[in-house]
Amino acid sequence: MKKPSSKIREEIARLQEQLKQAETREAERIGRVALKAGLGDIEVEEAELQAAFEEMAKRFRGGKGQATGRKDGGGGGKLDQPSPATFAAGADAGGTGEA
Repeated sequence: MKKPSSKIREEIARLQEQLKQAETREAERIGRVALKAGLGDIEVEEAELQAAFEEMAKRFRGGKGQATGRKDGGGGGKLDQPSPATFAAGADAGGTGEA
């Protein structure tokens, strides 16, 4: 039996609200961890910080590759498997790890 479009729209709206709530919880959790690690005190461009987070996500997922933090794939440094302590200690704000 097919659902009427009004029911589908209601379901989409409900799911969008659940998604928004889940993203808010995740952002708050990550934000708290980042502040505890001292990232709130570091002056760094958002694109560089995003690239660092993407590299960290790949590390924890077991993947490899270089994140740029930019939609156009433009420059950005590859971090050489930084530990969470590297971020907590205020890693180089330029976004590149030391080899």
